[in-house]
Amino acid sequence: MSLEQVDVRAMCAIGQRGQLGLEGRMPWEGCKGQAYRDDVERFFEMTRGHVLLAGPRTIASVPEFAFRDRTIAVLRSSMIPTETLAQFAGRVVFIGGGPPVWDAYAPYIRHWDVTRLPYDGPADRWFDPAWLTQGSVTLDEISSSAGARPTLREGGGDPGIPR
Repeated sequence: MSLEQVDVRAMCAIGQRGQLGLEGRMPWEGCKGQAYRDDVERFFEMTRGHVLLAGPRTIASVPEFAFRDRTIAVLRSSMIPTETLAQFAGRVVFIGGGPPVWDAYAPYIRHWDVTRLPYDGPADRWFDPAWLTQGSVTLDEISSSAGARPTLREGGGDPGIPR
């Protein structure tokens, strides 16, 4: 295994007060403003050609076209972050999801790209600024023992991943 740094990133949108989710979805879902459209377009542009790791609910919301030009894997709570990330040495890895995923992966994220949208309504999930200061881990620090592996789908791979 290479000892180069794992390039782990997170890209998310928040509301005016840090809102992230509402009843299992993004609270601004269905908003038609240009800022919302631009945010979604930019997400798919920035993640193109890279790896997207996220929980099953997030992966289920990814449109079919996105599976053609990025590696997408489902994260499970039983997976050890260091072992999961080690499988993508030398690649840019985006961690998607919400608070449970970022609670587990924040120590490995070196770059956060946070868009503040004009949404100012209710939420039941919030962005935690503490995630930003968790640090960055290198492959030198990543365990080499075997563990749970993500379910991969790259360029029309495993059709068993929920969409």
